[in-house]
Amino acid sequence: MSLLNRLERWLGRFAVSNLSLWLVGGQVVFLALAMFGNFDLGRVALLPAAVVAGEVWRVVTFLFLPPVSVLSLTGAVFLAFGWYMFYLMGSALEQYWGEFRFNLFIGAGWFLTVVASFLFPRAYSTNLFLAGSVFLAFAYLNPDFELLIFFILPVKIKWLALIQWLGYAYVLAVGTWADRTLVLASVGNFLLFFAKDMVQSIRSGRRRMAYRAQQFGASGEEEEPRHRCRVCGRTELTNPELDFRYCSKCADEDCYCSEHLAHHVHTTAKDGTKG
Repeated sequence: MSLLNRLERWLGRFAVSNLSLWLVGGQVVFLALAMFGNFDLGRVALLPAAVVAGEVWRVVTFLFLPPVSVLSLTGAVFLAFGWYMFYLMGSALEQYWGEFRFNLFIGAGWFLTVVASFLFPRAYSTNLFLAGSVFLAFAYLNPDFELLIFFILPVKIKWLALIQWLGYAYVLAVGTWADRTLVLASVGNFLLFFAKDMVQSIRSGRRRMAYRAQQFGASGEEEEPRHRCRVCGRTELTNPELDFRYCSKCADEDCYCSEHLAHHVHTTAKDGTKG
């Protein structure tokens, strides 16, 4: 029994069902408080220096921090769409893995994000990269799933995932060190669950290519030519630049290459006697 199966056996009963819905619901609540109750969202954001000072709730409440605090109509539409997509993808992962393993995926991402944030204690940390790991996980498992960009243009999610990977590469190249560590935490969470599958896929692909090359080589050795010149013995396999024709004047309708078609002795009998 693997370690993951043992953990699920021991701790599976503590898994939170519909975790993605709880996360979205918490963000909706805090956004509503910020908009209508003058609540300062900075009080729930992850700031390690404040955590050390005693505000330990921040290590959990930052999961419920909405992406924006002030909304326009356009922003509200995109935020609602983002919440819907996170719920859709999170629910799909939970259905695929089961409640415990999806909880473990979110928990591992949370832990890595918190650890990374304490490397820069006076910088606020975001949950966007954790949400990004959910998107990457869904895209890896469902690469041909289509999204309607601007509700019109269908695009396969694997191409959007590629854009996100390129965005991560850009942050690693020019971003702040605080952002870089959060990206690495998100990528680390993804690799914890998919590195083994990716390595196996690469190995399987290599074996498949080697097998096809072997089969191609074997078929090339065993393949019989369709045309062979009666005079020189060349074939379309050994000399593909030559044309091969059959002589209508020969009794056996023998095949000749273009060099010997007009210059050969015709056969007049099935036994190959010359005429």
